Amino acid sequence: MRKRRTISLDLRERILATYDNEDASREAVARRFRVSLGMVKKLIQQRRHTGSIAVRYANCGRKPRILESHRHQMRGLLSAQPDMTLEELRSALGLSCSLVAIHVALAKMDMTYKKRRSQPVSKAGPTSRKPEGFGAGSKAGLTRRG
Repeated sequence: MRKRRTISLDLRERILATYDNEDASREAVARRFRVSLGMVKKLIQQRRHTGSIAVRYANCGRKPRILESHRHQMRGLLSAQPDMTLEELRSALGLSCSLVAIHVALAKMDMTYKKRRSQPVSKAGPTSRKPEGFGAGSKAGLTRRG
């Protein structure tokens, strides 16, 4: 599969100029400039609807809910109160995003919000059985006999 690349504004202008001036078909223009027929169609349609043939990637995609200003506020809030939960942080910022979004934002900022243990770790041994591993031996207790 070929990687899609954005074609330059100059090439876009030449494609449309050829289409307009030479009275050529869209297929012929696509072959001449070695672009897909769909690209020629999209350029013609974009010019007709918007009047522009510039790249439109800036308008695509989901807009972030956690902005740089929110990140700055997060740093301030967490430096003042490092044990804030994600829920408390979200309500303090007045955001309407998920807790996972705040977690991801904090991870990208290399900030930790995990509460530390206030007591030493218990000296008791492990409370669960040791895993038995893979294969028929580990499933022996799960099958019925007789």
